[in-house]
Order: sequence, then structure tokens, then C-alpha cells
Amino acid sequence: MDWGTLVATLGGAAVAMSGTVLADRLRTRHEDDRGLAARRREVYIEFIAAVGTAHSRLRRLAQGLDTAADLEADSRAALMDAGVHEVRERLFIDASAQVAGAAQTLFEQLRALRGAVAAGAAWSSAEVHNAYHPYLAAVWAYRAAVRAELEGGSLSPADFGWSAWDGRERCSLCRQPVSAG
Repeated sequence: MDWGTLVATLGGAAVAMSGTVLADRLRTRHEDDRGLAARRREVYIEFIAAVGTAHSRLRRLAQGLDTAADLEADSRAALMDAGVHEVRERLFIDASAQVAGAAQTLFEQLRALRGAVAAGAAWSSAEVHNAYHPYLAAVWAYRAAVRAELEGGSLSPADFGWSAWDGRERCSLCRQPVSAG
């Protein structure tokens, strides 16, 4: 028996098995990465949709469209019913640090808007107005962070012909002249 042939055969088998194991690990890692990206995309969209739903309910409360007996309870329910808290927790599990930070800022601004509504401020009041613009800026900052992560491209206010995300330049209250009083 030729030992050279046996050693070459065993060496070839070891190389083939190592290559198969390495290829399988790379495939599994690639599938895991794709799964994480899909989960992130889904929860990022769920979060902004839940925030939008809560915002719409808060707006209705502040406009007096929902006849609310208890604005504090109803404004809290707006966030709970929209699922903002639940989706936020799921987002923190899978989100990158940049998106998680933008989501937390957005959540804090939504809560500030909720606080103004809960205090009984009307939608056109200074209290809601002063909470709304930082909220709107946070919405756009979140969208830009998500887009930068998922698509690799960024958004800026200039892409829409704006100078800032907060919407003050498009706000009818901000454009009204201040009366001396």
C-alpha cells in the first residue's frame, strides 16, 4: 500500500470537510444578518406608524374632536392604544444605537406633546405649538436615521425645499406677526 496516496486522500477529505463547514457557517451568518435586517425594517416601520397613530389621536383630543371627559387618561390611552410602548421595547432589542437614540428622542417629544394635550391645551395654542415643532423635528430625525441605516442614503430638509425639520417655516402660527401688546 502506498502511504502517499492514503495521506493525500485523507488530506483532501479534511480540506473538503473544512471548506464545507466554513461555507455553511458563512451561509448561516449571512441568513442571520438578513433576518436581523428584516426584523429591523419591520419594527422601525411599526414604531413610526404607532407614533403616527398616537399623534393623530392626540391631535383629535386637542382639537376637541374626541369629546374627552378626562384628557389626562385619554391622552395616555392614545399612546397605549397605538402600541407605542410595546413597539418601542421591541425596537430597542434589534435597533442600532443610532436608530434607538432617535427613537428615544421621538418618544420623549411625543410624551411632551401628550403632556400639553393632557393639560387641556388646544391644538392651536402656544403650549401645543411649542411641543409640536420639536416632535416634528424628532419624527424627521428618526426617519433620516432609519433611512441612513437601511438604505445607506440620508435625508436632509433641503431634499424637500425646507431649511429645518421642525416645520416652523411652514407653520401658520409661526408665520403670523407678533402683536405688540
